Amino acid sequence: MKEFVISEAKVETAVLVGLITPEQDERKTSEYLDELEFLAETAGAKVVRRFVQKMPQANSVTYVGTGKLQEIASYIHDEDEAGREIGMVIFDDELSAKQIRNVEGELKVKILDRTSLILDIFAMRAQTANAKTQVELAQYKYMLPRLQRLWTHLERQGGGSGAGGGKGSVGLRGPGETQLEMDRRIILNRMSLLKERLAEIDKQKSTQRKNRGRMIRVALVGYTNVGKSTLMNLLAKSEVFAENKLFATLDTTVRKVIIGNLPFLLSDTVGFIRKLPTDLVDSFKSTLDEVREADFLIHVVDISHPDFEEQIQVVDKTIADLGAAGKPSMIVFNKIDAYTWVEKDADDLTPKTRENVTLDELRQTWMAKLNNNCIFISARQKLNMEELKVIMYDKVRELHVQKYPYNDFLYTIPE
Repeated sequence: MKEFVISEAKVETAVLVGLITPEQDERKTSEYLDELEFLAETAGAKVVRRFVQKMPQANSVTYVGTGKLQEIASYIHDEDEAGREIGMVIFDDELSAKQIRNVEGELKVKILDRTSLILDIFAMRAQTANAKTQVELAQYKYMLPRLQRLWTHLERQGGGSGAGGGKGSVGLRGPGETQLEMDRRIILNRMSLLKERLAEIDKQKSTQRKNRGRMIRVALVGYTNVGKSTLMNLLAKSEVFAENKLFATLDTTVRKVIIGNLPFLLSDTVGFIRKLPTDLVDSFKSTLDEVREADFLIHVVDISHPDFEEQIQVVDKTIADLGAAGKPSMIVFNKIDAYTWVEKDADDLTPKTRENVTLDELRQTWMAKLNNNCIFISARQKLNMEELKVIMYDKVRELHVQKYPYNDFLYTIPE
């Protein structure tokens, strides 16, 4: 009898490429590549090597210099020879059509940039019709200026202009350009249709928001993977999908929460990220409207992340870009159970670095900086959750009384 062996699906391997520039030092580049690796893992790839080059700015033709490109090509060739095929090369910045074409021609493997990788994850995560429509629109916006690359085998080879064309153009006009224009028109028509569909969804969501009754709206905002969904589950006693991967939540989830005698609406929004493409923010406008229309923002921060301060700045900037800056808000420093620090030796006279700061020192610093408008918790371990509920109750009740002075909603708690 013949035996069938079921082999496991082979994980695609990836190489990362980043730049050190005057605006982005070695430490920051390393952090960006750490995040890019996490994005690659979320998409299902395994990173096996990183290449970094120091340059004044990205090369407009090949992103990195020709020498570095040769080094990457040699590495890919050697790995292939050894039976360890490299599936793709991922660049930490958005590439132009010309850069993709040139790099692909040199490396002969799949080329992705940060934007296309994020779009791939979004496509994988999209569950509802709304999220799928938003992702498809963002993908077309990304694809449109890069269409030329898809038709290099049919490009018009003749140069010059005018009716006669340039030297050697006879018999070489037409097919590539025609196909390119046809594809461009198809994509533009499709984008127009998707925009209409999103406008309709936007209208429906706006109506839903208006019909939510006389309740204060609270929105959880923050960087991706900081624990917003876990916190939502605890506060709303719900089952919102949460896992240790980037962009686990794409659609906004809204739940009614009651603390004491105070009901309010709590929404969990898509996480922000550094170098988030503008097209994605535009496409996810209806999802992010929850942030714009919220009465109160709870900014969740992963205190255990070595670069949490920059993440705070990224979120603040995105909120400002959405036109939601200046709203009443507070910061919730999450994951205190995962926070680590290194004690300095008594004879070490060098200045303290970020990794030498204890959680208590950090708490006192931020409490002072934010006038006590923050709290340190662990949603996973349920640490300081009761204190958080008390703070939320006070803040939301104050807003509720201001917004609905003739309030008939708050009920009296029986003695």
